[in-house]
Amino acid sequence: MNSPVSASTALARLRDGNHRFTTHQTATNAQLNHHQRLEQLAGQMPFAVILGCSDARVPAEIIFDQGLGDLFVIRVAGNIVAPSQVGSVEFAVSRYHTRLVVVLGHSHCGAVTATIESLLDGEDSESRNIASIVDRVKPAVAGFLDTDLRHDRLALHRAAVRANVRASVDHLRHGSAMIEAFIVDHGLQVIGAEYALETGAVNFFDAF
Repeated sequence: MNSPVSASTALARLRDGNHRFTTHQTATNAQLNHHQRLEQLAGQMPFAVILGCSDARVPAEIIFDQGLGDLFVIRVAGNIVAPSQVGSVEFAVSRYHTRLVVVLGHSHCGAVTATIESLLDGEDSESRNIASIVDRVKPAVAGFLDTDLRHDRLALHRAAVRANVRASVDHLRHGSAMIEAFIVDHGLQVIGAEYALETGAVNFFDAF
């Protein structure tokens, strides 16, 4: 087995890939060939875990300009953290020795919008499954309703997206004994990031 890619090296790869994406210098098309697909049969060793939103405009492999086998991607509306997402991160960290986990939110997030509408307008989904997603986002947003942001939906949404990312990061860092152990003993880093639909750029929070 190859040595794990360190968290700092993994972060640098993501930064470089996103820079290529925003400057129209992407290189992954050349890698998506028959030979590389066959190489993946031997196994995978993704250098980063991306827990991102299901939004069709935010495909992690594309915005970070990465190829087959590079990223372990978990996508769920609102980039929320529920037991299945925690388990997926644990799986990648323990089995594939991935040392960087990034929770990736994005501007104009529909799940955040639905949460704000529920809190301010009482507009709740008739689907209990959709409501379960909104309910996981609400704690990160509710505190803003006691501030002036409640009168500025655009600013409220921006703040809520970042707060929701940070809440998911905190959940991963402290909601799993396995992940906590890998942070302490194996150099695992769990950080947040926000993708801007307007520019294509990813801003990393608490980067090291």
